Amino acid sequence: MELNDYIKFANENPISYLATTEGTQPRVRGFQLWYADKTGLYYSSAAGKELYKQLKENPKVEICFFNPKSKDMQQMRVSGTVQFIDDLEMKKKLLDARPFLKQAGLTPENPGLILFKVTKCQAHFWTFATGNQPKQFVSFA
Repeated sequence: MELNDYIKFANENPISYLATTEGTQPRVRGFQLWYADKTGLYYSSAAGKELYKQLKENPKVEICFFNPKSKDMQQMRVSGTVQFIDDLEMKKKLLDARPFLKQAGLTPENPGLILFKVTKCQAHFWTFATGNQPKQFVSFA
């Protein structure tokens, strides 16, 4: 598979499961991807959430994307490192793409609006049929 296959899969299946750690305890939650491109996987959150504290403490994450329409349980797993983004123009684009954040009172200047991307990505696909085969990783961002 090519890098574009990984990017396409993430963008077509934006509901992902993002794992962090809190001390030695793993924490996972469903999380909606904003978008993916060759520079990384982009997400947003809020400064008051435990997620933000966990990412500040340990920026390493693992994410699982799942295609619910696949017949073979197709998943893409990505490990990487979080990089926080403090860019007003990107935050404006985020708020335009996600009006519910504006409705919650967030503005690009609001320090509570957290934008981050996952970089140094190592990704591989998994299916029920290929689950016992060696993993073939693609690196990006």
